[in-house]
Amino acid sequence: MHDAHASRAGETSVPLTASAVLVNKVGLHARPSVKLTQCAKRFVAKIELALAGDGPWTDAKSPVKVMRVKAPQGATLHFRVAGADGEAALAAVLALVHDGFGEV
Repeated sequence: MHDAHASRAGETSVPLTASAVLVNKVGLHARPSVKLTQCAKRFVAKIELALAGDGPWTDAKSPVKVMRVKAPQGATLHFRVAGADGEAALAAVLALVHDGFGEV
């Protein structure tokens, strides 16, 4: 018999967390929000962001929700990622923020 539970083992892992400072001049406005959500949607993992390490958390795959965060330049974005490709997802969103969303 095939053990379906084994294939889901990676999905129950402890969430990964990290943070990055917004370096682009206008912070998390419309264009960076869309770039962030497009990046997040490339992964299966659940990706959330917040302005504080303890939340409230926002779904990074929702452009409308990400734009509502309205984080200014210099703000720290906290990320929480869980899922099979969580490490790659976290690395990708952090790289995007560190790169200033290509606007710096």
